[in-house]
Amino acid sequence: MHAQHDLSVATYNIHKGIGTDRRRDLTRTAAVIAEIGADILAVQEADTRFGNRKGLLDLDQIRSDLGLIAVPMDDVGDAHGWHGNLLLVRNALVQEVHQLILPGLEPRGALVTDLIIAGRPLRVVNAHLGLLQASRTAQVRALLDKIGSMEGRPTLLMGDLNEWRGAGGAFQTLEKHFTFAQARPSFPSRYPLLALDRMMMSPQGALMDVVAHDSPLSRRASDHLPIKARLRFGLDHKGSQG
Repeated sequence: MHAQHDLSVATYNIHKGIGTDRRRDLTRTAAVIAEIGADILAVQEADTRFGNRKGLLDLDQIRSDLGLIAVPMDDVGDAHGWHGNLLLVRNALVQEVHQLILPGLEPRGALVTDLIIAGRPLRVVNAHLGLLQASRTAQVRALLDKIGSMEGRPTLLMGDLNEWRGAGGAFQTLEKHFTFAQARPSFPSRYPLLALDRMMMSPQGALMDVVAHDSPLSRRASDHLPIKARLRFGLDHKGSQG
């Protein structure tokens, strides 16, 4: 038997460090990451968009200040992430990292990372889905195909899923495999109306106390608010609590 241990998990589209004041301020972004205090943080838009897609955060500083370590990736050059997706973890053993190119008109990707954390196996999927509904539907199929080809383990999927209406075909497909955490509006950060940033868990766990991390700093640092929750392993029911 494992002792019960809740993990703090979060997803955050940092908008390449550009705040609602149109200034790029990565020190401010890092301060919001510190406020969130997550054990597992899925970051989107961690790199510049063009050219060498240079990574924007000071990962060494984040590691020394917060104990969060970026999962390693192959052949990303100056980038932090994979198509801008970065996973930061605390006190975890990284076993495997899969970098997926997702179908669609825009360059989109996902990270699928197998960890041991709090003594338990966990798969974390960090995705940034496309703006077009047809792209999102194809991207979800690609993600599920990849997960289905791997050995089964508890799976947490989170990221900027860009589902404006909240009930598109992509979500209908995901609901067959995951329990969605309660939707919390995260965009635009100054006056959040849309729940673009979502998280969901396979039946081996539950996401609880789901909130948007709404602070004076997070409202300025990006056009998205972070979403955070507590992950509890080993609950038999599928229902998430808000």
